[in-house]
Amino acid sequence: MPELEIRPLRASPEVSATLSEILVETGAHGGSVSFMHPLAPAAARAFWDGALAAADRGERIVLGAWDGGELVATVTVLLDLPPNQPHRAEIAKMMTRPSHRGRGAARALMRVAEDMAIGRGRTMLVLDTASEEGAAGLYEKMGFNFAGELPDYALKPRGGLTGTRFYWKRIGSPSNAASLSAPEAHSKPALP
Repeated sequence: MPELEIRPLRASPEVSATLSEILVETGAHGGSVSFMHPLAPAAARAFWDGALAAADRGERIVLGAWDGGELVATVTVLLDLPPNQPHRAEIAKMMTRPSHRGRGAARALMRVAEDMAIGRGRTMLVLDTASEEGAAGLYEKMGFNFAGELPDYALKPRGGLTGTRFYWKRIGSPSNAASLSAPEAHSKPALP
């Protein structure tokens, strides 16, 4: 397989349409990514239009893996977290087209996601994955630490409950976190 190109995605009708197809396919194949099967294409499109707009505002990074001219996988790095958590980012919506699974797209996306989070001063990544048919093996091979599992946490796309496994990983340098602070903490006057 030729080397994949990993790059941030920007809002466009073509990108939103392809991401919507990947989301619908993922749910149809049992992927637990917050949506139920069957997922209406319009609902998938509304999700991605909102996610890409958030990326344009700097609240997240949506990465795509390209095989030639085809967008085949995606992952999102959530950056817009509460003021007391400027040091961390969350991995979400890891999805690979069924036709490209097992070819390294998820691993390549995760490496770039981690690098981009470090570039934004983050020192902690967190994520969750379904207990059944999730990507726990991939995350563990990439150095994520198992934090725990909650039974019956979410519905599977075709119904029935599944547990969710939670993971964390320290990234970058601790000095990155020391330089981060909530802007509000410095701009508010002290109370009498």
